Amino acid sequence: MQKILKQNSRYLAQAGEAILPSQLNALHALKTCRTSASPLMRAQCTACDHTEFVPHSCGHRACPHCQHHESQQWIERQLAKQVPASYFLLTFTVPEALRSLMGANQQALYDHLIRASWETVRTFTRNDAQLHGEAGAIAVLHTHSRRLDFHPHVHLVVPAAAIDPDKKRWRTKSAKRGYLFNHKALAKVFRAKLLEAIATEGLTLPPGLPSTWVVDCKNVGRGEKALVYLGRYLYRGVIQEKDIVACENGQVTFRYRDAKRKRVAYRTLPGARFLALVLQHVLPKGFRRTRNYGFLHPNSKRAIALLQWLFGLDPRRLIETLRPRPRLTCPCCGADMEIVQTRIPPRPPKTLTVPLLHTREAAVI
Repeated sequence: MQKILKQNSRYLAQAGEAILPSQLNALHALKTCRTSASPLMRAQCTACDHTEFVPHSCGHRACPHCQHHESQQWIERQLAKQVPASYFLLTFTVPEALRSLMGANQQALYDHLIRASWETVRTFTRNDAQLHGEAGAIAVLHTHSRRLDFHPHVHLVVPAAAIDPDKKRWRTKSAKRGYLFNHKALAKVFRAKLLEAIATEGLTLPPGLPSTWVVDCKNVGRGEKALVYLGRYLYRGVIQEKDIVACENGQVTFRYRDAKRKRVAYRTLPGARFLALVLQHVLPKGFRRTRNYGFLHPNSKRAIALLQWLFGLDPRRLIETLRPRPRLTCPCCGADMEIVQTRIPPRPPKTLTVPLLHTREAAVI
C-alpha cells in the first residue's frame, strides 16, 4: 500500500478541488501509518529487560492495517446482545440511478439511507401478525462493492422477534422456511421512505429511476457468522493488504471475490485511479456507519440480560470462539511485552556526522 501511496501527487493533480478534506486526512494517515513519521510506543518485556520502540498505527477507518482490535471489540459487543430468536440478514441497496446523488450528498443521504432501512423493518415488525411489537436491529452501512465501485447499501442483522411494551411479552417468529418478511414488499416500503427523505432535503431526483428496487432477506441462524462477517469489514478499510497482488509500472492489480461466478477475479487500474476508488469510500467526519436500534440499543441492556437469564443463554460461549488479539512477543526470550509509554514523538532520521578537521590536518590529507 505504501508503494501505491507514492503516486498520491498524480491522484491529487487529477482530483483537483473535488477531493474532500476527509479524503485528504485519510490519504495523509495512510501514507504515514507505521512509518518513521509515526509517533512511537515503548514496549517492555515482562520477563527480561529488553525494550523496543514500535511505531503507532494511524487508527484511521480507511486504513487496511489498523483497528483490528476495534473490530474485535465491536463483534464482542454485538454477540453479548444475543437474544433467543432466529436471525436474518437484510440488505437494502440503492439503485444505480440514484448513486451519483447519494455520493454528492453523503452526510445527509447516508443518514437517511440507514434510517429508511430501519424504519422499514420497524414498520413490518409492528404490523406482522406473529410479532406485533417493537423490533431490534444492528445496522451497518457499506459503500463499496467487491470491485471497489461505489455501491451504497445497508446491512441489518435482525432477530425474528419483537417486544410488546404494553403487554410485556416477548414474541418470536418461526424461521423453518427461512422467511421473515416478503422482500418485494420490503423494497416497496423502503423505496417510498427513502424518496420521501430525499424530497425533504430539497434534492432533485435523477431521471430513469427504476420503480422496482432490491432488498435481500436471508436466514443466518443465530447471527454470529453474519456479525463476524460485518465486523471484519467494518474496521479494516475497503481492501486488505493481501488482496493487492501487484503494483508495477504505475498499475495496481487487486483480487476480489466475484459473487456471480463464485470465483476469484482480478482488476488492474492505474495507481491514481485505484487511490480514487479507495478514497471515495471515506465517510464524512464523525459519521457513524454502525448503529443499534430497538431492543438492541445500548439502553436496553437490562431487557437483554433478563431475556438471556430466562432462556438460559450464555453469550460468552460465542465470544470465546473468536480469535484472540495477537500478542506482542519479545524477540529475545519470547515472553509477552507490554506497552509502557505511548505517543513518543518520532525520532529524526540519523545523519552521518563527519568531524571537522583542522586546516593544517586538512592540507595533509
